[in-house]
Amino acid sequence: EKTGLMLLDAPVSGGDAGARKGTLSIMVGGDQLVFERALPILSLLGQNIVYMGPAGNGQHTKAANQIAVAGATAAMTEAILYAERAGLDPQTMLSAIGAGAAGSWQIANMAPRLLSGDHDPGFFIKHFIKDMQIVEDEMAERHTHLPMLHTVLGLYQQMAEEGEEDYGTQALIRLYRRESLDKSGKN
Repeated sequence: EKTGLMLLDAPVSGGDAGARKGTLSIMVGGDQLVFERALPILSLLGQNIVYMGPAGNGQHTKAANQIAVAGATAAMTEAILYAERAGLDPQTMLSAIGAGAAGSWQIANMAPRLLSGDHDPGFFIKHFIKDMQIVEDEMAERHTHLPMLHTVLGLYQQMAEEGEEDYGTQALIRLYRRESLDKSGKN
């Protein structure tokens, strides 16, 4: 402020496709007048632009986003593995459940990539690990434990230890398939 600069924290969600299409969700923290002034520029990048309050609130909203993504990604992965093991066609199963209560951005956008074997990053595993670790650190300061996030973080950390940190988050299926084969004795 002393130098005349105005700042906002404005993390995004929507992956590589959202960035290319200009359809990102943008979570903005900072002075509201600065937000209103920056809104025309932010509108070029995203469609769901939400003012979250004072500086830092955009980052906290992004952390909440990453918690929800962690759960949705793990749930989608487990549903696909279940379908495969139960003899269902995973794509048909996703079409059936995706239009109901289980529908999500992950199922609509990442499941097709996963099923086609596309593990290229829309969001790198190594960056997701960083984000989830930040959330765990924030919660530790607040004496709060998030069991689902902790579990999903552990899964991705295992993938990173196995050299898979540069894949996209949808590549979680690789770990699930390996673990499933190991437990079934078919590996």
